Amino acid sequence: MSNYLVEYTLHLADNALILGHRNSEWCGHGPVLEQDIAITNISLDLIGQARNFYQYAAKLINESPAPLSPAHAGWRGGEVTEDILAYLRDVREFKNCLLVEQTNGDWAKTILRQFFFSAYQYYLYLPLQNSRDEQLAAIAEKALKEVTYHLRWSSEWVIRLGDGTEESHQRMLNAIDELWMYTGELFQAASFELQAVGEGIGVELSLIESQWKEKVKEIFFEATLPVPEKVYMQTGGKEGKHTEYLGFILAELQFMQRAYPGSEW
Repeated sequence: MSNYLVEYTLHLADNALILGHRNSEWCGHGPVLEQDIAITNISLDLIGQARNFYQYAAKLINESPAPLSPAHAGWRGGEVTEDILAYLRDVREFKNCLLVEQTNGDWAKTILRQFFFSAYQYYLYLPLQNSRDEQLAAIAEKALKEVTYHLRWSSEWVIRLGDGTEESHQRMLNAIDELWMYTGELFQAASFELQAVGEGIGVELSLIESQWKEKVKEIFFEATLPVPEKVYMQTGGKEGKHTEYLGFILAELQFMQRAYPGSEW
């Protein structure tokens, strides 16, 4: 079996895990109690999605008669588990997009990051439900219910802040300046994504890009926010080339498992 399916599944898992961890940093620090609970619940949804994808990736690796790649060989001292995939891979082995590892900043930046990614997930999971891979299709179908809420919630907040006070509008403009440059990578297919599409398993990103852009234009129009043009896009996350932020995330996320190997909840 080729390793493209494992890489594709890990990419989906890593995106959800890293953004889930980022959002969890708001727990106890939200602007009001209701929204503190909301962003924390979104974190739990994303981490739940990540678990489903990691469990499937671990199953694929364990069932493979030989290491699927040099990186996978390092995980095969015994049975691979979701914990190993989340807690014992190094920065360069993570395949998440750069967008999800960006710092929380203020509430406006966190909201905009969630909106960009939730819109992407929504239009990704819709066709992924019809994947030839039954497990990926099942995970996408279940997750789509959660992502639909995430998209509605973040869209409402983008409008509320963008079309709110002078200060909230300016904070949204600042967030756009900081985050827009990372949105292009969402739709630039890595080799494992191209292979997955060719096998009828993955989603053709160029087909959902137009849907994503239309959704962004729609919400930005209501929020009285401009859609940037001709911005250079930062890429590399899908190939393991990350910003410095991911290293700090993993240092915290993976500390317990690395300090006390084999720990279980």
